[in-house]
Amino acid sequence: MKRNHPYKKIVASLCFALACNTAFAADSALDLSLPAATASPKSFMLASNDTLPTGVTTAAPKAEFSEPWMSGDKLHQYMGWTTLALVAATAFSAPGEGCEGAACANQPVQPRQTNGAHAKLAKAAAFMAAATVTSGLIDHWDDFHMEDGFTDPDNLHAMLGTAGALMMMYAVNKSANSSVPVSHAGIAELGGVAMAVAVKLTW
Repeated sequence: MKRNHPYKKIVASLCFALACNTAFAADSALDLSLPAATASPKSFMLASNDTLPTGVTTAAPKAEFSEPWMSGDKLHQYMGWTTLALVAATAFSAPGEGCEGAACANQPVQPRQTNGAHAKLAKAAAFMAAATVTSGLIDHWDDFHMEDGFTDPDNLHAMLGTAGALMMMYAVNKSANSSVPVSHAGIAELGGVAMAVAVKLTW
């Protein structure tokens, strides 16, 4: 005959209740408050860099970048500005046109000046234009790429500067090698304008 032992159920119930109580105690909230004996909360702050151990130095702050007053790019820039100044001086020093047509019939033929101030300034401008283009090609050869198209500022700068210098040199050569007055001002001025636009594109 099977006997019913109520005390087994009571013991099992007590064990189950004790186990549940232990589980709830483990899930209680974590207390992060500092004990009374603990030092001030400042002891948990990160160490400041104000004081360093002996023998340890901080890196010096980097100075702001300052572009050198002279470099390949700066030389090219200065030469371009000098060329434009010489072009302006040459244009302002051009001699007058003199008489034209029938008015010159009774006038003695004046020898043409090829070594005056205008001629010397024109030769200096042409030389400086050639030197400017040469320095630009040397210093900025890698900036010129035809695959970027004609509208690329670097490409336009190079093409206009070169074309302007060639026109100026042609005009000076045409005038210097002629014993009679020849029309050269228009192409020389066009060359100067081309160089001015080239300078404006990049500076």
